[in-house]
Amino acid sequence: MILVYIESRKGKVKKASLEALSEARRRAEELKVEAQAVLAGSGLGGAAAELFGCGASKVHLLESPLLDAYSAQAHALAVEALVRELKPAAVFFSATSLGKDLAPRLAARLGVSLASDCIRLTVQEGRLEYTRPIYAGKALLSFRLKTFPQMASLRPNIFPLFDSGQKSGEVLKKVVALDQNQVKGKVVEITGEKAGALDVTEAEVIFSGGRGLKGPENFRLLNELSEVVPRSAVGASRSAVDAGWIDHHHQVGQTGKTVSPNIYFAFGISGAIQHLAGMSSSKVIVAVNKDPEAPIFKAADYGIVADIFQVIPPLKEELKKLLAE
Repeated sequence: MILVYIESRKGKVKKASLEALSEARRRAEELKVEAQAVLAGSGLGGAAAELFGCGASKVHLLESPLLDAYSAQAHALAVEALVRELKPAAVFFSATSLGKDLAPRLAARLGVSLASDCIRLTVQEGRLEYTRPIYAGKALLSFRLKTFPQMASLRPNIFPLFDSGQKSGEVLKKVVALDQNQVKGKVVEITGEKAGALDVTEAEVIFSGGRGLKGPENFRLLNELSEVVPRSAVGASRSAVDAGWIDHHHQVGQTGKTVSPNIYFAFGISGAIQHLAGMSSSKVIVAVNKDPEAPIFKAADYGIVADIFQVIPPLKEELKKLLAE
């Protein structure tokens, strides 16, 4: 059996977790085992129903007030107990900020290896084989794990959703006995930049800006583009974040977030290797920079050598027309 940890926020399941579950179901079919899901928190029965459509044969609900707000310690303890009880062949996470926090902690508690940020999974000779980028995305490494349960985190926006056609299934509720003394860290509040803003790791289209925007006030141009295009978000290079032009949760790159959108627009970004490491798996990369020698053009599918302030306004108008049709 392959067990998948499902992230949720305010009772809603994260798309990245549905993708991880979908891939688990596909590999489980090849291995002739089940794909099951685990949700941690209270009042998540409604969210559980969505998981059956993406391939879960069973959904485990771990209930405790200490699991309502994410805590690495509390969630690791609860999921560890379930893993030891079920003894799955593998445990999958989405490679989001939360998944990258929880997966290695759980792997350490179980004393097993972790395949992190995987972009491809296959079954070879009856065993799972994992592929992930290495050397800042310059090469791909394929490997197998020797420890069990095998643990892996899957990069968001890489794996397509699976449609099982199921609308219901078996939900197994379990009250988890956690002591407040076991949880030294507590999340008291989660704030976002603005209500409804999509995280860059979940966006299908990203409008990203760098030093070429010349100042924080010009990020409004990217926000306006994002408002036009559904399921889009605004990203940024490290230099723009370090300059204080935009909040760090927009940062894309080796020291920021790893993204894999359908289209990545890079406005005024030179293309340092640290930035490329975070967005090189984008399906289509469009770069706009007035420097024809900018490294970003080597990674781009389409490049425009021009002043970004002359490109963004007409692009917005064209997008409006296109999406209005």
